[in-house]
Amino acid sequence: MIRVTRLNGEHFALNPDLIARVEGHPDTVIALVDDTKYVVAESVDVVLREIRDYRASVQAVAFQMDRGEYRPSSRTAVGDNESSSVVPFPTREER
Repeated sequence: MIRVTRLNGEHFALNPDLIARVEGHPDTVIALVDDTKYVVAESVDVVLREIRDYRASVQAVAFQMDRGEYRPSSRTAVGDNESSSVVPFPTREER
């Protein structure tokens, strides 16, 4: 998920895989594949950088998991007392 800010200052997260377009009108408008539109305070370049960084982080974790080097963070989200639902990839020996 990427974090963006509405013009009123409210923060929210979007799934970047559902973004169809990002346009700068003068305000930045994010259009999802279902044609839902969000006007955000971030510039087009910032939104694109957030999407790129998110996808790079997913790839980096996948490579770490594949090499058996991935160690989940011991930090938990505020108010989240349950364990993570992420299941590590099997090691090469388990395949």
